[in-house]
Amino acid sequence: MELAPLALPRHFLTSFDPRDLPHHFTDVLVIGGGLAGLRVALGIPEPHRVLVVTKDAVRESNSTYAQGGIAGVLDPEDHFEDHIADTLAAGKGLCDPEVVATVVREAPRRIAELIGWGTDFDKVDGQVALGLEGGHSHPRIVHALGDSTGREVMRAVIEQARERSNLRIWQNSFTVDLMTERGECRGALVWDRKRGPSLVWARAVVLATGGAGQLYRETTNPPIATGDGHALAYRAGAELRDMEFMQFHPTVLYIAGSSRHLLTEALRGEGAYLRDRDGVRFMPDAHPLAELAPRDDVSRAISARMAQTQHPCVYLDLSHLDPEMVRKRFPGIDALCRGFDLDITCDRIPVRPGAHYMIGGVTVDSDGKTTLQNLFAAGEVTSSGLHGANRLASNSLLEGLVHGAKVADVITRMLDASCVRRLEVPPIAPVAPTVSMREHLDVADIRASLRALMWRSVGITRTAKGLTEAADQVEHWCRYVLPLSFHEPTGWTLQNMLVVARLMISAALTREESRGVHTRGDFPNTDPKWARHVVFHRPAQELNGETQADATQS
Repeated sequence: MELAPLALPRHFLTSFDPRDLPHHFTDVLVIGGGLAGLRVALGIPEPHRVLVVTKDAVRESNSTYAQGGIAGVLDPEDHFEDHIADTLAAGKGLCDPEVVATVVREAPRRIAELIGWGTDFDKVDGQVALGLEGGHSHPRIVHALGDSTGREVMRAVIEQARERSNLRIWQNSFTVDLMTERGECRGALVWDRKRGPSLVWARAVVLATGGAGQLYRETTNPPIATGDGHALAYRAGAELRDMEFMQFHPTVLYIAGSSRHLLTEALRGEGAYLRDRDGVRFMPDAHPLAELAPRDDVSRAISARMAQTQHPCVYLDLSHLDPEMVRKRFPGIDALCRGFDLDITCDRIPVRPGAHYMIGGVTVDSDGKTTLQNLFAAGEVTSSGLHGANRLASNSLLEGLVHGAKVADVITRMLDASCVRRLEVPPIAPVAPTVSMREHLDVADIRASLRALMWRSVGITRTAKGLTEAADQVEHWCRYVLPLSFHEPTGWTLQNMLVVARLMISAALTREESRGVHTRGDFPNTDPKWARHVVFHRPAQELNGETQADATQS
């Protein structure tokens, strides 16, 4: 199918003259302050200098909002081979087995490292408690504060980061674009409310910007998750892949008029049932593992049941479980639901799926290297080979820890070997403005319309008709929004969201089958010939002009 041209700005979103900007220098620039980014930063020893740039407060990341926990083989009755098999089964044929084995075998070491840094995981009889979640064959999920694992992990990691004398953190700083020279990443253009725009030069640059859940109206992600890193990498010329794979979490609290809130997988791991509007428990008929099926299967089953019953949600039922256990295990969710006059021990809790985790992203190898020289990446912004077509529950924080540590080791060896050029400013011509900001452009309205469109047409079930209509609409927005020269993050964020949406739609149109989290209503079966990746390269000529995106398969 021929896709509409994708009009992109040349290389930079905004105009600037390097002679007018302050220049900053560091050995390692980490873009993103979640678990993956901070784990990279913590792994860079003195005398090397590290600068972490994060678009909001450092605590405001997807990592902080993670509820369930971190998967790892800690029980003598559990085995690495079982965790590997569970991950491969969830990934539906697109995982890289070597990457999966490496991450799984590294998990106990990284969990022990967190404990050494002061993370207080929940315990039973003095031993770390292990929970069960969907898709896992054995209890192996370490958790903290009941259902606030991310908050406790990030507390400990941030405290570690603030103790490091070679590590600086710029909060509330928006990375506008990567700076490249002859196919090598040299730094970034960063905008800050206090400092304004500045150029940051580094010997190594790491993308750890997280996901893109805010492209959807229904999402568990905080406002910062707008796909900025995906767009940064694509504009700079790095390869992206698997952009059709957005994972939808099955259970998002659905209260009309309120923001959406994740209700952790661990609820079903402890025995919660899913019931429809009539009280019927429907998952046993939908999947052999019932409520503990992988997330893609549960999300599809919920979506089908909502359509069948003509009801906007289904319900989590914990009324058959011990109330004391429920309140102790899930204190955060208990407090949240009480705010809506719901008692999780006896009331039915309304839930529906929401966009949760971006599986696709910047292609990286086993060392975290992207296809752009000197640019590394870790965490949700990447396509590493761990998740395949569907992420297994509680493998995300684990990926950030393992790959963050690996990237840090690779960069440290590179810096120690002095195999990088002397840090200096490459010649940069002033970047001329493209089109001035239109006076009456309602950025918030376009963003809301984009999110509604993505939920409607690029959601749990897609069709060629809906995807084509979405591509046409997004292309229309791209034609008049992307050439504009904004001067603050609200506009740049919208431009990034449009770029990422266009890539996701293109990938979803290209993959003519159903696999993992990508479900095509017009291609309902999994096709063995599609056990490959959909890859995006920005053609070289596009970096100096404007041509359409290039989707290939590998």
